[in-house]
Amino acid sequence: MRAILDVILLVLDLYKWVIIISAILSWLIAFNVINYRNDFVRSIWNGLQAVTEPLLRPIRNFMPNLGAVDISPVILLLLIFFLERIIYYYIYPSFIGL
Repeated sequence: MRAILDVILLVLDLYKWVIIISAILSWLIAFNVINYRNDFVRSIWNGLQAVTEPLLRPIRNFMPNLGAVDISPVILLLLIFFLERIIYYYIYPSFIGL
């Protein structure tokens, strides 16, 4: 069971990086630092959106409209940090004696 928890923690850690990369890429596209019409950039953007949007969309629907500011990635990161702490402090120690 500890191996499963380790895999879950690893997936959550990787997903945090995907969210951060997606946010940075959205800023770079918004400020026209990189061109969205480039096939490589568009394929990376579409891949990141396919991975992050299923979890970000419900948060965006729940949050009030703040105009151009999107804080849904920050809220999702906080939820992931909270879930990791629950696993570390409450679930993981219960399997030490097994």
